[in-house]
Amino acid sequence: MDIIEMTRELGKAIQADDRYIAYTLAKQANDDDEQLQNLINAFNLKRMQLQMEVGKADKNDDKIQELDEVIKSSYKSIMDNPKMKVYQAAKEGLDELLGQINTIISMSANGMDPDQINLEISSCGGNCSSCGGCH
Repeated sequence: MDIIEMTRELGKAIQADDRYIAYTLAKQANDDDEQLQNLINAFNLKRMQLQMEVGKADKNDDKIQELDEVIKSSYKSIMDNPKMKVYQAAKEGLDELLGQINTIISMSANGMDPDQINLEISSCGGNCSSCGGCH
């Protein structure tokens, strides 16, 4: 089996993992929730309005402040939604899994023994600017 085939097998294993399944179910529940989708759409519309207002040569600071407050309130409503909370938790679980996989692959590519990579202390966020080094 070549490395591409093995990677495809890894992809299948990821999709069979409970964290991936929880994520996809939570995502679908959010997508199917009309009220939540309306909140997200309204949030995105206000965010676009804010960007347009900020980009104007003759900005209206009062309007910018008002839009900013509406956006913050909308964001809070979205994030307080029970389905969004489940989604966020599931996404964090999947992101952690993918981060661990990436750590193993990256550190292996840098010459470390894959069996010796300690994921408890090696959680790489991908931003090397604050890193002490991979080896």
